[in-house]
Amino acid sequence: MTLAQDSGAPSARTGRAGARDTRGADPDADAGQTVRLAAPSPRAVVRIVAIVVACAVALYLAWRVRDVLRLVVISVFLALALLPVVDAIDARVRVPRAAIILSLYAALAAGVIVVGVVVVPSMVKEVQQVSRDAPRYGQDLRRDATFRRYDDRYHVVDKIQADARALPGELRGATGPLQDVTVKAFGAIGQFVTVLSVAFLLMLNGRRYVGMGLRLTGTREARYRALVVDINQAVGRYMLGNVAISCLATTATWLVLTILGVPYALSLGIVVGFFDLIPLVGATIGAIVVALATLTVDFPTATIVWVAFVIVYQRFENYLVQPLVYGRALDVNPLVTILGVLAGASLLGILGALLAIPVAAAVQIILRDWWATRGAARETRQLEERGWVVADVD
Repeated sequence: MTLAQDSGAPSARTGRAGARDTRGADPDADAGQTVRLAAPSPRAVVRIVAIVVACAVALYLAWRVRDVLRLVVISVFLALALLPVVDAIDARVRVPRAAIILSLYAALAAGVIVVGVVVVPSMVKEVQQVSRDAPRYGQDLRRDATFRRYDDRYHVVDKIQADARALPGELRGATGPLQDVTVKAFGAIGQFVTVLSVAFLLMLNGRRYVGMGLRLTGTREARYRALVVDINQAVGRYMLGNVAISCLATTATWLVLTILGVPYALSLGIVVGFFDLIPLVGATIGAIVVALATLTVDFPTATIVWVAFVIVYQRFENYLVQPLVYGRALDVNPLVTILGVLAGASLLGILGALLAIPVAAAVQIILRDWWATRGAARETRQLEERGWVVADVD
């Protein structure tokens, strides 16, 4: 961009008749001038009314088809998450792209079946065992004189035993969300097939669809294309990074629980990995579930070791793994993250919490681009008002 002063603009150095010299003007005279607002023209009124009506109709239609829009949004983010994997395999293997996508679907289906069939029953058995062994845990605690003195006053052991006996009933509510997104997902066959079909078409022909839409933007095609690329990279990096971090949490949990001798170590590791996908609170929920399982092994040694491992691993994940995996593509404000997760969870449950951060990242990228473009346009307008000619130079 080059700047050149307009030769036709008035100059303060010349005394030509067309130039207005304001150096001796009274500022109080300008301050006392009355500003009059002109009445809007009929065309402007009609335009404003048309815009308001169009927005109202669009909101009404969006509300009527909100279920369809929800499925489309889920499909888009599923496609964005799997697209880097599909592209990587497609670049190395001479296999039709459709076959690659179907193979990924088969792998995901196998994972869903493993979580729904293996993990949930093992959790039920662990909680039932904790409930049966609760009296023994209480007796072990009362062997300590200090704890026995407090227990006689506050009845801690009685409360722990009562809560432990209620665990089997509470388990149905605790594992409900897990079953909703695994085994019960197959109950909504229509929605499930719709999401997979739309995501399949997006991964197969998504770039062609995006190119057709960008060509309609005319001179702004380059800007919007760069914006789409940034959003695609940010969302894809988050999705794949989140899965990679959850796999790391699963492996670490499995190794620690195997060393401690906790039964169903692999199933509990998968539980931790699944909850680790949920932002903010997922890792804590998974750690609590596993802590209950450690009670059946060597109480309280195994539980103390597990809690210490969770504290150290969370620091390792938050300060080393996540910055390394995500980079600065998801530099989302913490307040926006919290509000986004809460809003997503209230709208779509666990699935909404999973999608909250990538949605917030996409919105943040769009707002940053809009703000930068607006600032550039304001600067250009100010320069032109001062008599400078702004021209783009390739």
